[in-house]
Amino acid sequence: DVCATCHIHATCQQSGGKSVCICNYGFVGNGRTHCQDKDECQIGASKICGNHTLCHNTHGSFYCVCLDGYRASNNNKTFIPNDGTNCTDIDECEESGLCGHNARCVNTEGSYTCYCNTGYKLETGERSFRQDGNKVSCKEIKCDSPPEMKHGYIVGNYSLLPGSAVHYECQEGFYSNEGKFSYCTANETWEPSTLSCKGVDCGIPPLVLNAHPTSVSGTTYRSEVTYDCVHGYLMAGGSRTAVCNAKGQWDGPDLVCKEEELLSNLSIFNETCVRWQRKTGRLGVQETYTFRILGQRLDEKMFSEDVIFNISTSEDNPKVCLDLNSGSNYVVNITTISSTNITVSVTVAIQTKGLPSDVLILVRQTLRNNCFWNPQKCFCSHVFFLKGINYDKLFCDNFIYFRRPEPLIFLLLQPSRPGQVNCVLDFLNSMLGFYNKLIPFLIVSTVKEAFNNVLIFNDTCLKWKRNVRGTDVEDRYSFHVQGQRWYQKTFFHEMTFELSTHKQAPEVCLDLQPGTNYSINISMVALNFSLLVSMTTQITDPPFPEVEFVAVKGSAPLLRLQKAEDRNGPISLYQVIVLPLDLQSTFICDSFAATTFFSNTTDVKGYVAAEFKAKDVAENMSIALGDRHYYGKFYNAPLKLGEDYCVFLRIISEWNKVRTQSCAVWAQIKS
Repeated sequence: DVCATCHIHATCQQSGGKSVCICNYGFVGNGRTHCQDKDECQIGASKICGNHTLCHNTHGSFYCVCLDGYRASNNNKTFIPNDGTNCTDIDECEESGLCGHNARCVNTEGSYTCYCNTGYKLETGERSFRQDGNKVSCKEIKCDSPPEMKHGYIVGNYSLLPGSAVHYECQEGFYSNEGKFSYCTANETWEPSTLSCKGVDCGIPPLVLNAHPTSVSGTTYRSEVTYDCVHGYLMAGGSRTAVCNAKGQWDGPDLVCKEEELLSNLSIFNETCVRWQRKTGRLGVQETYTFRILGQRLDEKMFSEDVIFNISTSEDNPKVCLDLNSGSNYVVNITTISSTNITVSVTVAIQTKGLPSDVLILVRQTLRNNCFWNPQKCFCSHVFFLKGINYDKLFCDNFIYFRRPEPLIFLLLQPSRPGQVNCVLDFLNSMLGFYNKLIPFLIVSTVKEAFNNVLIFNDTCLKWKRNVRGTDVEDRYSFHVQGQRWYQKTFFHEMTFELSTHKQAPEVCLDLQPGTNYSINISMVALNFSLLVSMTTQITDPPFPEVEFVAVKGSAPLLRLQKAEDRNGPISLYQVIVLPLDLQSTFICDSFAATTFFSNTTDVKGYVAAEFKAKDVAENMSIALGDRHYYGKFYNAPLKLGEDYCVFLRIISEWNKVRTQSCAVWAQIKS
């Protein structure tokens, strides 16, 4: 029986009517004596198992597995390809975080590769990696902190990544010729690595005419030079100090030195006294003045008096009263020697009132002999005589006179009371010879000065003294007021009014506009006497700034500046003030007057960011806060990130040595 002889790994099968022993699948042989294992894998795994596989032979069979990075399509670890199973690539990048932080995964056929993200690199310096047990990480590519700039500071924000730049600016009073940028390179270094600012040097201090420097603190920024006028000159105005500014130039001085004045503004008072101003700028220094006085009586053709004397004084406003005779002409010469050995001389003419003593005796006798009643020839007049004369004994009893600072005699057309005798003046024409020419000095016009001693008080008020009429007589005054402003050509203020008063020292207060030059004409209607008074009113606070309030968050706003009217005085300056928001409620308008960004301290956190002269301000002018430019002497610094600020606009008026200001909140900036 054939089938009984088949090998253990063979199967008996019928073929052509015969029994045949055939080795089983996986074995080869004659089926009877031997059936040995067939190594299916020897023909190659890719041929028997497919691509990306490994073939494993077993006794009488085999199985396939996928290579690393691949998986079987039947999702089993092993397979026999007779069921159509094949190996497909595994996308390892589907696993989140496979490559770690700051890296990206790239799938490859049967594997994957990790690369660092842009801006990062491997510490080993390699371009790619795989996480195969050793922890590999990507480090950010960046530079260290940027280099410091001596006497400089960093403007705005910056990055540490390659290709980024840091912008520097020099502090006020310093400059740089080396550039103002440093760049982060791919090698994680800053180029250039060192930057510095040099201090400005203003050089030799400026020359000032007729002055010399007395102290020099240096020639660098904020150094000061102080000047004094040379010997024989005095300071007439301006500043004595020059200051080295941030641009390397000297500001000032505008000192004006003029020759000292030993005899200026000479005037006569109380008829026989002289006063003058002595301007030397040297306190306590004695000056000697020589007086020569030549005197001539009114009836003489030659000088009959010649007196010389000296006085020494250290006063700035010396006064000297001279012992002069009445009824004479005098020429007074005053001479002194200046500190530069220059002779200074001034001459003044003085005419004393009244009559010489011998003429007074003649008048007394003539009056007694010629006073009689003749109404047709009498008229009213005032006669002024010298002080110190006993008029009670000099004149006849029927003259009417009153005692004032000088006795006043009335010669009336009609008797002032029944039975009174009036004197005619024909006797004056009978005065002998040369005394005829004295009549003009004896008979004086009705009004010498209707009023005088006009004083200004409380800026807009006037008071004066009436001279010729008592409180029983009411006087009427006419006022014509005109005001103009040099800084506002179209401005004109005019008013007229009248005032009637009995007072001996009247007062009036005027409704005047601020910052205005006024000319006030006061006329006494009854006596046809007028006097002109000049008055300047002080400026008041300028009008509050008209601003469009802005509230922003996260960015600096664009502000619009509107011009203010010269209403209460000339607008001189506009200032933009920046301070922390929590200081808004305590802000005082005249604070931070000259505080720059660089002079800012921990105690004073506000500063002036910009200043504009009024003449440079255009209508609706735009201002970009924090644009890093200088406006005037103030730096418009960038605002710090995360801080809250408020912004004020200040309008300043300066005139006639007075400074006023008004402020308004302009903006609030948060974060």
